[in-house]
Amino acid sequence: MTSAPHTATTPNDEVPPDNPLTTKEGWGAFVRHAPEPPMLLTADELVALSPRRRSAYDEMRRDYHSDLPLVNTPTIHRVISTGRLLVQLNRRQISARRGAIISGASGTGKTTALTQLGRAHELAIRKRHPDDKTRLPVIYVTVPPAATSRMLAVEFARFLGLEFTSRYNLTDITNAVCSVAAHTHVDLVLVDEIHNISLATRTGAEVSDQLKYFAERLPATFIYAGVEVEAQGLFAGARGRQIAGRFTVVPTTAFAYGTSEQRDAWHSLIATLETTLRLQHHAPGTLAGLAEYLYRRSGGMIGSLSQLIRGAAILAIEDGAEKITREHLDLVPVDYAAQTTYTASTSRRRHGDQPASAEVV
Repeated sequence: MTSAPHTATTPNDEVPPDNPLTTKEGWGAFVRHAPEPPMLLTADELVALSPRRRSAYDEMRRDYHSDLPLVNTPTIHRVISTGRLLVQLNRRQISARRGAIISGASGTGKTTALTQLGRAHELAIRKRHPDDKTRLPVIYVTVPPAATSRMLAVEFARFLGLEFTSRYNLTDITNAVCSVAAHTHVDLVLVDEIHNISLATRTGAEVSDQLKYFAERLPATFIYAGVEVEAQGLFAGARGRQIAGRFTVVPTTAFAYGTSEQRDAWHSLIATLETTLRLQHHAPGTLAGLAEYLYRRSGGMIGSLSQLIRGAAILAIEDGAEKITREHLDLVPVDYAAQTTYTASTSRRRHGDQPASAEVV
């Protein structure tokens, strides 16, 4: 008989410096994190600040804009509502529980939607059980590249704070994970980067089987997220058909801009983001006037749009303008995919091939 693994702890239950979401400490910090918008000072209050206090005031606002409050997009709303319903449906199921797969292109908000589902669920559970300090409602793991079934099991163990030496086999780790998860009332398991599993390989098939085994052992709802999983072969073969028969696919896409309804949705998103800004001289509605430009620069990707607005806000504080301008936005770098889309759309407009208002991503 092997000795029991020990649980990793930190002094005074502090969050360690290395606290990714894939640890219970990092996940707990994420769930508790709720950035408070700083109060804007009046002109007289600004003049009265010493250089040191003005520097601290600006630094506080730069930090805030680097982590703007999240906007509840249609994708996030759909994922949260789907996930909550599945948790309810699975509550009395003994086996064959239903799950969901969030699938879409890179940059369409899959991980954000997945983690927001987990955060919403955990906050609801903790509100329902405020005195239960041992409860861990959510497990969040990512599938490592070239994962093996043991590597995946270790990811589950690492989240729970269980440490194992190499002499522990897969069965030991799995049993310990299931035991701790059961005693801490885990009822939602989030698995990110599911596209790293290839059912075309023996190793990938074994990882898929390990996930299925966890799903059978744990009385929890499993939600996966990955890049275009339909095209990755996740539903191919006997294993794939079994996954397809148990999981709902929730697609994530870039925002479109072709119809008046789609443009209204994009404008509404930008207006909501604009209300979160804390700049001294920014006039409401400024970003709405740049909606088409922001669409072309971001390719309709929520992640790229967030980067543009957050970056421009920080630049506006640094240069003292205290308002976002087109020049600030031009200076913010975006990802290659968004930049390529922007370059192509600019070229089409220059040659009169297609007006920007007709673009659909």
